[in-house]
Amino acid sequence: MTGALVPVHRRFRSVPEGIPVFVVSNGFHTDIVVPLREPVTGVAWLPRLRPAADSGRFAAYQYVAFGWGSEQFFLASGGGRQPGPGTVARALLPGPTLLHVDFYRAAPRPGPRVVALRLAPAQYRTLTNELVRSFQSDSTQAGAPRSTTGYSGEDFFFRATGRYHALRTCNDWTCRTLRRSGVRTPLKSPLAGPVLRQLRRAR
Repeated sequence: MTGALVPVHRRFRSVPEGIPVFVVSNGFHTDIVVPLREPVTGVAWLPRLRPAADSGRFAAYQYVAFGWGSEQFFLASGGGRQPGPGTVARALLPGPTLLHVDFYRAAPRPGPRVVALRLAPAQYRTLTNELVRSFQSDSTQAGAPRSTTGYSGEDFFFRATGRYHALRTCNDWTCRTLRRSGVRTPLKSPLAGPVLRQLRRAR
């Protein structure tokens, strides 16, 4: 846990008038939320998320969230279920991963579990590239869907790269993805709290 106290990119600050990016937590897990269509960089996510996310269906939505994690843990959490001890224990061992993709009609509201940042265009392009690299892609370079539904009608699971285990958790993925984009994060954090604390110091 000592890595959670060590900040990387200490001098990072949000860029006035930069591209809005959010980190959202449910208390245990963190997601990275970005614009669904970003005009300055030309990044548009819907083409990469077809056919699971039909472009017409989500045309009026403004943001999309990405969260990486254990396939078995994600799939055992549907319908508000709490994964059992066996599922939690198995997730500590190396296993396959998914990206949970969730659509937002509007920007998340900053609060105790939501941190808002603004990135320069070059930083945002790097962040986009890091998110794309987390997808397993099909032959068309679109994301490879794991299933046609997620927890609701507004989210989906896609097959992801990398293996989840006790030393590489969902929050470590968030740290690594943001850190490679030049954003202040903990050196390493399996938990959500230190991620949000370091990000708040960077605003």
